[in-house]
Amino acid sequence: MSTTEKTDTQVLVVGAGPTGLLLAGDLATAGIDVTLVERRPHGLANMTRAFGVHARTLEQLDARGLADELLATGTTLGRARLFGRLDLDLTRLPSRFNHLLVTPQYEVERLLERRAVTAGVTFRYGTELRALRQDAGTVTAELTGPDGSPLTLTARHLVGTDGVRSAVRTALDLPFPGGSVIRSIVLADVRLTEDPADAFSVNGSGDSFAFLAPFGDGWYRVMGWSRTRQVPDTEPVDLDEIREITRRALGTDLGMHDPRWISRFHSDERQVPFYRVGRVFLAGDAAHVHSPAGGQGMNTGLQDAANLSWKLTAVLRGDAPDPEALLDSYQSERHPVGAAVLRSSGALVRLAMAHSPLTRAARSLAAGFLSTVRPAATRAMGMISGIGIAYPPPAGARRPAGRRAPDARLREGRLYELLREGEFVLIAPEGRPPALPDTAPVSPERLVRATWTDPARRTSVLVRPDGYVQWVSS
Repeated sequence: MSTTEKTDTQVLVVGAGPTGLLLAGDLATAGIDVTLVERRPHGLANMTRAFGVHARTLEQLDARGLADELLATGTTLGRARLFGRLDLDLTRLPSRFNHLLVTPQYEVERLLERRAVTAGVTFRYGTELRALRQDAGTVTAELTGPDGSPLTLTARHLVGTDGVRSAVRTALDLPFPGGSVIRSIVLADVRLTEDPADAFSVNGSGDSFAFLAPFGDGWYRVMGWSRTRQVPDTEPVDLDEIREITRRALGTDLGMHDPRWISRFHSDERQVPFYRVGRVFLAGDAAHVHSPAGGQGMNTGLQDAANLSWKLTAVLRGDAPDPEALLDSYQSERHPVGAAVLRSSGALVRLAMAHSPLTRAARSLAAGFLSTVRPAATRAMGMISGIGIAYPPPAGARRPAGRRAPDARLREGRLYELLREGEFVLIAPEGRPPALPDTAPVSPERLVRATWTDPARRTSVLVRPDGYVQWVSS
């Protein structure tokens, strides 16, 4: 495509949930023209199911200057007790954020929306995608505006972050294979009369399971399921039903009262086969949905966005030596992660639903194994928290390329503070700037350069904008 070909926007993002907001904010911060469309009216309350922000996501938000502010909106949990026996010590995570942050999803959206607005994203609320088509150079989106009138926008690229019922995925005619893993889950935000014995509690009794987590402001999120109460999502739910399920699973309802929100839903396990179709990409729940166990859904979507945003930026700036290979790497890196999250969250929810004496005994054995075998527990926590996720190294590169870059302290400051520039960071020994490989998708003029504090460090490391190692010198 000619760089002079006219489009209405460089990137059109469909869906203003956390994934779309982070992606749009990243692109706009990098100087890319972005339009974000959302079918909901602006300001519509979003009392959503997501409530937990894991360590790797907090690191991504730290690289955008938002993590510390988000921490003030909730409460951090350093330990989690599951099924009465499994005690996960999150304080062992090798991260500045060695905990789980419990905070409502709308707090994450509030900070990401503010950042996107400040960066110059064009928002179109009350606007719905009807169809799209693409050619070698552009994507054309047919939309309906707030007043019902038709609207057409063209873009260099389009990203669907519009959730499980994605209009973008439907317009691409992509399958979404999978099925319902659990029906009739009830959720509520409640007050408690009694303090729980554990800050974060998960247990199953055979016929029921429940978990309870504090937001830190006196409100608690409770989720429950009962084998004896399998009804459609449209069936009304009240506090008495939630109390009964909680008493069966946890032994007490802790005097819960005054709910501010109650909902019933079902949980699917699905994943689209392709995250990229030409100039169109899918991210977040539009690409994959999982059981709520492990609280990984929103986190996985945010990390999709962090992976894709810098790649689109490099291509649109002309910094990528091989643009098609770089864009294809979004699929090769993130699709396996989505599949792994489906497996891990599915395993957790099946353990919680264990009904027969044999499966409950297997659950007890698994919990005991993870509690006593530290490497196994570390691996499990690394997967759930995102800290342990790694990508294949780029062609010709060697490990630790593809792995998460720890938040090293450098002469110029912490690595994740330097990543707030939204650029690659090159860490090198003092006075020895290395020659970058020709395949690195970065302009040397835009590099953020940093120096090891330890003069004994002789290697150089190139860190991607999403905090993963791109290349390390020999």
